[in-house]
Amino acid sequence: MATIKDIGVGAAFNIVTATIFLLIFAFLRLQPINDRIYFPKWYLKGMRDSPSSAGAAVTKYVNLNVRSYLKFLSWMPAALKMPEEELIEHAGLDSVVYLRIYLTGLKIFLPITILAFAVLVPVNWTNDTLDDLKVVHSDIDNLSISNIPYGSKRFIAHLVMAYVFTFWTCYVLKNEYERVATMRLRFLASEKRRPDQFTVLVRNIPPDPDESVSELVEHFFLVNHPDHYLKHQTVYNANKLADLVEKKKKMRNWLDYYQNKLERKSKRPTTKTGFLGCFGSEVDAIDHCKSEIEKIGTEEAEERKKVMKDPKSIMPASFVSFRSRWGAAVCAQTQQTSNPTLWLTEWAPEPRDVYWSNLSIPFVSLTVRRLIIGVAFFFLNFFYVIPIAFVQTLANLEGIEKALPFLKPLIESPPIKSFIQGFLPGLALKIFLIVLPTILMYMSQFEGLISQSSLERRTASKYFIFLFFNVFLGSIVTGSALEQLDTYLHASANDIPRIIGVAIPMKATFFITYVMVDGWAGVSLEILRIRAFVLYHLKNFFLVKTEKDREEAMDPGSICFYWSEPRIQLYFLLGLVYAAVTPLLLPFILVFFALGYVVYRHQIINVYHQRYESGAQFWPNVHLRITVALIASQLLLLGLLSTKGLEEATPVLLVLPILTFWFHKYCTHRYKPAFVRNPLQEAMRKDTLEHAREPNFDLKSYLADSYLHPVFKSDDVDKFYVAEDPGAEEVIVATKRQSRRTTPVQSKYDGSDRLSVPDSIPER
Repeated sequence: MATIKDIGVGAAFNIVTATIFLLIFAFLRLQPINDRIYFPKWYLKGMRDSPSSAGAAVTKYVNLNVRSYLKFLSWMPAALKMPEEELIEHAGLDSVVYLRIYLTGLKIFLPITILAFAVLVPVNWTNDTLDDLKVVHSDIDNLSISNIPYGSKRFIAHLVMAYVFTFWTCYVLKNEYERVATMRLRFLASEKRRPDQFTVLVRNIPPDPDESVSELVEHFFLVNHPDHYLKHQTVYNANKLADLVEKKKKMRNWLDYYQNKLERKSKRPTTKTGFLGCFGSEVDAIDHCKSEIEKIGTEEAEERKKVMKDPKSIMPASFVSFRSRWGAAVCAQTQQTSNPTLWLTEWAPEPRDVYWSNLSIPFVSLTVRRLIIGVAFFFLNFFYVIPIAFVQTLANLEGIEKALPFLKPLIESPPIKSFIQGFLPGLALKIFLIVLPTILMYMSQFEGLISQSSLERRTASKYFIFLFFNVFLGSIVTGSALEQLDTYLHASANDIPRIIGVAIPMKATFFITYVMVDGWAGVSLEILRIRAFVLYHLKNFFLVKTEKDREEAMDPGSICFYWSEPRIQLYFLLGLVYAAVTPLLLPFILVFFALGYVVYRHQIINVYHQRYESGAQFWPNVHLRITVALIASQLLLLGLLSTKGLEEATPVLLVLPILTFWFHKYCTHRYKPAFVRNPLQEAMRKDTLEHAREPNFDLKSYLADSYLHPVFKSDDVDKFYVAEDPGAEEVIVATKRQSRRTTPVQSKYDGSDRLSVPDSIPER
């Protein structure tokens, strides 16, 4: 079990590691050759062309300005200078609100840390209970609640602090929810014109024997939204075509690589036709790539014709655009027919946020898919308990010595022992969690969500659930049981609950090592951008011919919300749970929030280029997860004190989770509507102002190909954009339908009850 010395060694190692990473970054960012790696956002905005030091041949690669190295830490204050309003304009609301999660952590835990160390640490330290109980412990545990005697009145301090921590956390959460909701409404009100403001996604369109999906959509909205409907874009199943386009793009990259190689070596390169170019017959690489590109191009042309002509390629869904934001808001937020399962409408994601592959999934299969993923996720959580338990066996020296007995002499040496106890457990857990977010993202994609933002939010929810049950609860239960196994075996049945109550707070040492590895060294490693660094220089050397190629070689990346936000929530959970139990964890949490805020603010200003803008729709989930962490901390303290001979405190503590739940319901009803609905008043105001300023603006042309599948945008858009602009004077709607179920007026063309298409309206 780790001691204060072991934690000190681990802290020193991680501080040195983080410092080295930051110093390497400070050096690399000054080199002109790395300018597009560490400042790609400014290149994408067209505000940076080349490094300022570029001049002589050598200075295009190495910075020879000695003075610049004297200010190698200037990036830190520079990251904090940009005002929040300017940062929203520069990077978007999603990025700014993501940074507010770190600020929220600092606001919550800074006062809590001061109070905990001023009140609880002295109360815990001035006892010798653990020595009397003869349980496995370290000097760190003397600072925890485990060191308070059974039935002691000192627990009143923990009760009072639990109330103080709860009220302070709720106060900060309420203020942040209100502030973010205000920021979102202000952002939407001041935002420039975007296609998604006028567009609604319609799904589960019922089949009709007389009309195509496109004709049916046009007919339905001309009848039910006659004054506001503008046009629509049918959704095509173009997944296979998109795969062919991507495959051809990759093959062209290989062709560029081999042509560059030929220019450098004046010898025609060769490759093998088998798996990964390592097996099969050897052929001329350039000729092979040209042949493959031609072959893929033929398949692509055939697939395009199939998508255009095959009715099965048209999905029962459509992006419907309106003449005003008000019209789109009414359609998106109302039920369209008496049957609530048909003509389902929702706000369309912004065009770059659309996850096109999932639009081809039939709507009726979504429920089954979600059920399958729910079952799979349950078993994933269940079976991950086994490797979590294995990691816990390696989190203490006894477990390592049992697994690898030949290492016992090495492990027992003081430096190695301190390093293992203070660093290895956190590293083991960090490695274990590397692939999990990717697995969860694939599961969310299978569920059929139609936007990248919703995919990231759903994956983040899954990841948080996993971290809560497996990493937090699993590590506590399995770790404490393994460490106290001998005590459990020799204790009476009546003593076991009390021993568990003593042992659970001791797992704080394990989480301290994890915070140092992931929260200190891990965040510092993020700023180095090792993957982007390697890939850019490889592409720059092998593929880049022109400035356009060099721009495409840049990989600015983005905030990976689906794994980074749940990781932050784990720190909220650990901090709130252990604030009243083992306060020693709190300073490590504070360092993470402070370092993370500075690093990610720098990345957002200079590096990240967000793939979409959701207007901070993820904040209600952030608020919910912090509230769950707060309730978990209250229940854990409640259970812990019940094993400490303080059963009379149960009613006092039981009030806290009830109050916290009420607080969450209040915030949800008060602020969440701003994140799920768009006010009609604001929509009308923007429409009125815009019409007054630009009365002749051609909205139809602006929306022309906004929701056209990306693989079609290089083609003739008119072939796929199948809606006509209905005339303002048209009252009666022409249709092929053999029924009047949805058109209550008589056709003006034939004078009969049956509606038909006149000769003057061409077939589409």
